[in-house]
Amino acid sequence: MITQNLFDEILIKPAKEGCDKLYIVSGYATSAMAFHHLENLKKLNRDVKIELIVGMCPQDGLSLSNHKGFQQLIQTDFPDNFQCSYIMQPPATHSKVYSWFSEDTPRYGFIGSANYTQLAFSDRQREVVDSCDPENAYDYFGSLINDTIYCTHPDAKNFVQIYNDNFYLTKKRALELIPELKDTKTSPTDFELGLPNITVSLLDNTGKLPQRSGLNWGQRPEHKREPNQAYIRLTSEIYKSDFFPPIKIHFTVLTDDSKILICSRAQQNGKAIHTPHNNSLIGEYFRSRLDIPSGRSIKKSDLIKYGRTDLTFYKIDNETYFMDF
Repeated sequence: MITQNLFDEILIKPAKEGCDKLYIVSGYATSAMAFHHLENLKKLNRDVKIELIVGMCPQDGLSLSNHKGFQQLIQTDFPDNFQCSYIMQPPATHSKVYSWFSEDTPRYGFIGSANYTQLAFSDRQREVVDSCDPENAYDYFGSLINDTIYCTHPDAKNFVQIYNDNFYLTKKRALELIPELKDTKTSPTDFELGLPNITVSLLDNTGKLPQRSGLNWGQRPEHKREPNQAYIRLTSEIYKSDFFPPIKIHFTVLTDDSKILICSRAQQNGKAIHTPHNNSLIGEYFRSRLDIPSGRSIKKSDLIKYGRTDLTFYKIDNETYFMDF
């Protein structure tokens, strides 16, 4: 029975030993976890393909941020290494099963309590996983396929309820207390309802917009940086708090215009939020919102013309945030 170092033992070690395909059934899963896992495998130069089935969708639906995050992983970030589908009809599937293959040969199987989330595979939560027959685990995966729909299928939203993130969290908690709310479809859109939040200034302590850091980090031609490279600077009050996850933990940011950014904290003390897959994504995003050319230096006047020199983050859960700009 495995109770320690679950991430390395279950999700990394088999790849180091030659496995190249992982089939996962998980009641709950997050796109931030999939990104985190794939990034770690990439750093090890392991070309692993992951197929994920998310099981609890018939009962709880899925949050918009995770739905869009899974789609982005498939369409943009890891198109050759990731596939995701949802159980689309009752009964819901609460299982957590992992089956590793090397080419067509089953190698390792695991079953236990750990959902495919960073929280479950961290030391912040106690989980138990044990070995099982990998072929049986794969057969279980295969037995569910006919009841699933790919997350990128045009009709996915017609078969699985995709909720506004705040409502998804509120309804999920309510269902634990009031099962009669199960069929409720009303969805509030105000992210300020009950969610912890912080406001982050894009200006420095003197009220100026830095021209070689923050949103303009890439404006260093002498270092041959891509000019859109950027990060969001956090003050010490924020980065010393527990509002954002620790350094190296990935989290999904859903923006107010329904874009997805997979982020993590970087630099000394985690004082910067960046997009680790591509440091230019944040810079490209803000230039698009400000309606200025790609690669151009962002000026304080651009922010004033737009109407904001700050942005607000709402914490949905430990792996999901909403950004209002």
